[in-house]
Amino acid sequence: MLTPLAYVNFLLYLCNRKGWIITMTTLSHKEKEAIMADMKSFDEPMPAVGIFWYDPQEHDFFGVYKKELTPKMVEDAKTNGIEVINFEKPDHNKETKGRVAWAVDHFVVFVGKWAQDIEDELTALLEKYFALPYFEFRYDEHWDLGHGWPGDL
Repeated sequence: MLTPLAYVNFLLYLCNRKGWIITMTTLSHKEKEAIMADMKSFDEPMPAVGIFWYDPQEHDFFGVYKKELTPKMVEDAKTNGIEVINFEKPDHNKETKGRVAWAVDHFVVFVGKWAQDIEDELTALLEKYFALPYFEFRYDEHWDLGHGWPGDL
């Protein structure tokens, strides 16, 4: 979640990158309170990249691991020619059943064919857990249930 201080720091970062001059002024207590109240309206979670598992009995995710996607991460990826930003958790790679990644200019959710019939349900869960504003599903056998589990269940 973006705190008011983080929001101010982000604005300062943007102004600095654009070369804008910032003038600091002294505010009264009442003015500070009004500004803080305005900033709270922006206090929403940042979209995140990560991995998740889906529990078909509970119709919910479990074992969600995520990291907020920041403007700096996107800028660094573009600068370094990285096309996909994802969450790395090597000890869970074989059992992951879904992955949320950033691919140049949009979010991509990698899942198996198990997800095709429940896209609407998954969309609501992805918005809840990962704060995704928009994304596309990509299906691959690698993400199918049972694939990569010990003993190939």
